[in-house]
Amino acid sequence: MTAIPTIDLIDALATEYNDKSPREIMQLALQQQGEVAISFSGAEDVVLIDIAAQLGVPFRVFSLDTGRLHPETYQFLEKVRQHYNINIEICFPNAQAVQDLVQEKGLFSFFNDGHQQCCGIRKVQPLRQKLATLDGWITGQRKDQSPGTRQNIPVIELDLAMSGENKNLIKYNPLANWTSREVWDYIRLMEIPYNALHEKGFISIGCEPCTRPVLPNQHEREGRWWWEEATHKECGLHAGNLQSSK
Repeated sequence: MTAIPTIDLIDALATEYNDKSPREIMQLALQQQGEVAISFSGAEDVVLIDIAAQLGVPFRVFSLDTGRLHPETYQFLEKVRQHYNINIEICFPNAQAVQDLVQEKGLFSFFNDGHQQCCGIRKVQPLRQKLATLDGWITGQRKDQSPGTRQNIPVIELDLAMSGENKNLIKYNPLANWTSREVWDYIRLMEIPYNALHEKGFISIGCEPCTRPVLPNQHEREGRWWWEEATHKECGLHAGNLQSSK
């Protein structure tokens, strides 16, 4: 992609690629000029890593370590690193900001005043710092992950909420049209690593205090921030979803 990314250009690409396979969307993303990386945290993201590895071209992967993840998630991250023999760029929150929050409000303030402040410090700020160095961001978002906030995500978009100064960040969602079943069919078929918490009833997995297993027939995002409204179940990493769902 050589043209300066504009909304019209990206909308046209999104229309052109809407019915294409995740592999074709990934191939386009990795051909983009500038720095492009896959963000990794869950099952969908390993599918993206596997697809990228099969393409046989260089790719980058980064992950956010909030300091509050499950032990199984850290083990999962290491399994993926070893399985694909890749470097995973770990992004950490600002230590002073975390310390100030904990000293002022304790370790579990989000149960009382919402998760946005904690997520802002532990996830959103480190993500913004990383994305400021990138021109393209590849995510594992799916439309069926959250009917309240993700049902309209395109396969390619301009992430104006995360774009830096004088730069438009292109966001690729190669699995946008896939279902959870298709993701897990791929994981089983290709025998790729997954988080051991999935065997304990967890589906959507975030920080340990804010994630719990879901019951049969519950939606996967009901295990995240379960004390809050469904329309609030975004941590701020995909802030544009909240704007587009209004």
